[in-house]
Amino acid sequence: MNTKQPKEPINPHSVRKPIEDFRTLSIRILHYANLGVSRIAFLRQSSKILLEFSGCDGIEIRVKDQELFYCCEAKRDPKKSFRFEVINPLMAETGMGCICFGANTVLDKLCGNVMHARFDPESHFFTRNGTFWTSDADNPLFLSEASLVENQPKNPVNGYKSLVIVPFVVDDENNGVLVLKSLERFFFTEGEIELYETTAQNLGSAIAARRARSDCHERVKELTCLYNMTCLANRPGITLEELLSGFVELLPPAWQYPEITCARITLDGREFVTSNFSEGKSSQKAKITIDGKQRGMVEVVYIENRPVIYEGPFLREERNLIDAVATEIAHIIKTREAEDYKHQLQEQLRHADRLATIGQLAAGVAHELNEPLGAILGFSQLVKKNPMLPDQISEDINKIVNASLHAREVVKKLLFFARQVPTKKTMVDLNQIAAEGLYFLESRCAKEQIQVVKELDPNIKPIFADPGQIHQVLVNLVVNAIQAMPDGGVLTLKTTAEEGKIVLEVRDTGVGMTDEVKKQVFIPFFTTKEVGQGTGLGLAVVHGIVTSHGGDIRVDSEVGKGSSFIIALPDAESADGDRS
Repeated sequence: MNTKQPKEPINPHSVRKPIEDFRTLSIRILHYANLGVSRIAFLRQSSKILLEFSGCDGIEIRVKDQELFYCCEAKRDPKKSFRFEVINPLMAETGMGCICFGANTVLDKLCGNVMHARFDPESHFFTRNGTFWTSDADNPLFLSEASLVENQPKNPVNGYKSLVIVPFVVDDENNGVLVLKSLERFFFTEGEIELYETTAQNLGSAIAARRARSDCHERVKELTCLYNMTCLANRPGITLEELLSGFVELLPPAWQYPEITCARITLDGREFVTSNFSEGKSSQKAKITIDGKQRGMVEVVYIENRPVIYEGPFLREERNLIDAVATEIAHIIKTREAEDYKHQLQEQLRHADRLATIGQLAAGVAHELNEPLGAILGFSQLVKKNPMLPDQISEDINKIVNASLHAREVVKKLLFFARQVPTKKTMVDLNQIAAEGLYFLESRCAKEQIQVVKELDPNIKPIFADPGQIHQVLVNLVVNAIQAMPDGGVLTLKTTAEEGKIVLEVRDTGVGMTDEVKKQVFIPFFTTKEVGQGTGLGLAVVHGIVTSHGGDIRVDSEVGKGSSFIIALPDAESADGDRS
C-alpha cells in the first residue's frame, strides 16, 4: 500500500504550471460555453483543451445533467481522439446512478463513489474536497482504510499509472466527475490536484451555463415562431391558403437543426410544404383537431441524421412546440370558420330583410294595381261585346284585354311572393305532385334532348300544403332547369326524408350560376334571360310559397356544371305540432 502522501499548501513550487495558466484554462472553457454551441461540440472542445493543457494521456467527463446521463472521453490516440455516449446509468445499492460506458469496472465504481461522496475522508486516496487520486494505480486502491475496491485486477484502470477523479457540481440536482489519466507514475502533484478541483468546478459551471444558454436560445426560437404565427394570422385580408403557406415556412427556424429541417401542413386534403420538403430520416407529427374531428396534420422532418439525444432526435420542448402549433392552427381555423358562418348568417339576415321589404312593397303595388286593372279589363271586355265594332278597333281591344290579363298574372305573382294569397292546405303526397308536374313537361324535355331522372323516395311522409302552390313551385323549378340546358343534359328530380322534413331537389347539368347571380335569384324582377323572355318573378314566387309553408330553399351552383335547388318542407306531423 502507498505511504500517505504529504498534504502541503498550494505554492508555485508544487505545480508545473503557473496558477495564472489554470485561471486562463477556466476562462477558455467558460468562454466556449457562452458561444451557443451544441453539447457535443462543447465537450469535444473542452476535452481537447484539458488534454492539451494537462499533458495527460486521457480525459473523461462524466455528467448527470437533468434526466440525461452522458460521458465523453478524449485520448491522444488520433484514431480514438474523442467519443461521446448517452448511457443508462448502472444503479448502485443506494439507488444512485454510477455513470460509466456500460461496464461495471473498478474505474466505474470509483467514479460513482466520488460523484456521490461515498468515501472515507481519512483515506489517503482522497482530498478534503472528495477528489480521488493516486500516483501509482498498480497498487491496490482503497475507498477507505478498511475497504479495498472489490475484485480489482493488477492495474484496474487499463494501464494508466496516475489517476485523478475530481467531482464537480453542475447545479443543485446535477453533478459529474472529471477524470485525468496518465501512463506515467507520479504525474500529478497535490498542488495541481487542488487547482484541478477549481478547474472542475468551473467546468461544472460552464456545463450549466451552456445548457441554460442553449435552453434560452431554443425557447426564444419557439416563442418567435408562435409570435410570428400570431402576427401573420392577424394580418388583414390574408387568406387561409396564404396563412398556412406562411406558417409552414416559420417552422424550420424554430427547431434545433434548421438547416436540415423541412415541414408540411395538411388540412382537409390540401397540403402546404416548405420548398425543401422530402421524406426524411426522422419526423414528428401533431394532429390538427377541430371540434373532436381530425382535419389535418403538422409534420416536421429532419432530412439528415444528427446525433440522437437521450429523448430522441427531437427535444421535448420541440414536441411541445409542434403540439402548440397544431393547437394554434386549429384555433385559428375554428375562429375563421365561426367568423365566416357569422357573416353568412348576417348576409342571410340582410337578404331575408331585403326580400321582406320588397315583399311589402310588392304587396302594396299589387293592391294598388288590382283595382284599375280590374276596371280596364272589365270595360275592355264590355266594349268587345259590341257587334258593331270595326275590325281594327276589335283587334286593339283584344290587345288591351290580353295586356290586362298579363298584368293581372304579374300582380298575382307579386302577391304570391308577398305571401298574401290565401292558401288551401291539405295532406299532399310530394311524390305525386312531382310525377304530375313532370307529366306535362316530359315531352318538352325529350324534344330538347334532356334526360329526366326520377329518384323519388316511396317512404316519405305526406306534407300539409296547398297542392296548387306546391305544383307551381315544381313547375317553375323544372322550367328553369330546362331553360338552363339549351344543349340538352340531365334533369334530376329527387325526394328524400330528413328529421321532421321532406326534401325536394331539382338538379340540372346546365350553364350554372356565378356567386353574384346566386345572391339575387330570389329577388323579384331579377333575371338573366333576354328582354321579353321572362318576368324575373318565377323564383321569387317559389321563395314566397316555400317560406309561407314554413320551409326553406337554397341553391347550389357552379358555372359550367349546373345548379341544384333544394327545398325542405315540414312533414305533416311536424306541421301539426307547429299548428298546435
